[in-house]
Amino acid sequence: MPDRALQYNLIEDPRALDTFYQEHRNLSWMAFDTEFVGEKRYHTLLCLIQVKSEKGLFLIDPIRLKNLDPFLDLVTDRKITKITHAGDNDYRLLNNLYGIVPGNVFDTQVAAGFVGYKYPVSFRKLVEGELNVHLKKGYAVTDWEGRPFQDKQLKYALNDVLFLPELKGRLEKKLEKQNRVHWAAEELSLLEKPEYYYKDPHDEAVKSNLMRSLKTKERVFLIRLFAWRRQLAEQRDHSKEMVLPAKYISHIVRSISSGREALKHNRRIPRRTAEKYGAIFEELYNRPVTDEEREILKRIPSDIDDDPKEQIIMEMLYQVIKYKCLEEDISINMVVPRGELKKIRADDDDALDLLSGGWRQEMLGAYFLDWLSNANRMKVDLLENRIVIHPEGTG
Repeated sequence: MPDRALQYNLIEDPRALDTFYQEHRNLSWMAFDTEFVGEKRYHTLLCLIQVKSEKGLFLIDPIRLKNLDPFLDLVTDRKITKITHAGDNDYRLLNNLYGIVPGNVFDTQVAAGFVGYKYPVSFRKLVEGELNVHLKKGYAVTDWEGRPFQDKQLKYALNDVLFLPELKGRLEKKLEKQNRVHWAAEELSLLEKPEYYYKDPHDEAVKSNLMRSLKTKERVFLIRLFAWRRQLAEQRDHSKEMVLPAKYISHIVRSISSGREALKHNRRIPRRTAEKYGAIFEELYNRPVTDEEREILKRIPSDIDDDPKEQIIMEMLYQVIKYKCLEEDISINMVVPRGELKKIRADDDDALDLLSGGWRQEMLGAYFLDWLSNANRMKVDLLENRIVIHPEGTG
């Protein structure tokens, strides 16, 4: 924990923020973190920005400051290295709220995954492992929206940036020792690309487990229902759960073909919900299918669990990668997150791009990445003293 005498600058007015910008625009690095509130909201509320630099410690109040452009300009400035931990969350928030993409980033969570730490590693564990400093939880759950701030609350928040520059130095030395600086740089460069922050508005529907069990008309309705819920939540700035709890969606989808009266008599759907939105749901269900919706339907993953042999081969390849990661002292979740396996099996373009080259190819070898991306064409031979995995027609 920071000492009680720790000095910081609380920035709450435009003049102070401009001074902060003038002091920082020519620096080489800046560490930062954010505190935010997302509960019961569609638009996450940014509540506090913590900064450490050569100029000291700073706390920026985004609720009091309506224009954060000076700070955002520093985040996008490629001359300044931005140091974060799990910065993916911070950058996504800033992108959603302000449309910016960061430039020149270094993330200690990502770097740690290349030098032996599990990915994702918590900030607390990384600080303890690298600096032998034990952080207390204290204000881990607090009302960051409330004003005025408490001094102890602000000093706790500074924990999240206080050790970032030193962590960066230590992790960089380990990366250099293992010749993995370029691996980390390649992975971190993803955070600097606009496409990284694109979120398909229909992703929730396309990837829904419910979707696969439905017929075409119900699938189209589910796409529309998710879109309606999202749009109403955005309009009201409420969470989607406040608009329509997810636990009711399957019951609505399976009952809607019988009309709004069926919704009212379904004991698993609150009568108030059926009465309030029944006519809307019925109209969504009966509306003709559009060309755009037909294209969305094409993106629904097919059932890829029919071939048990293919599942076994994919699992064997994953375990071989895991073994290789143990030998190389790198987190398996950095190389191929388990969640990506199904996408790879389904020939998902983004997942296959993950295997298209770069540091993963350097680590695993091009031949192995080819095996993984062609698992549905691989064969296993169980021999007397070895197991051979090879493409069908060879071996």
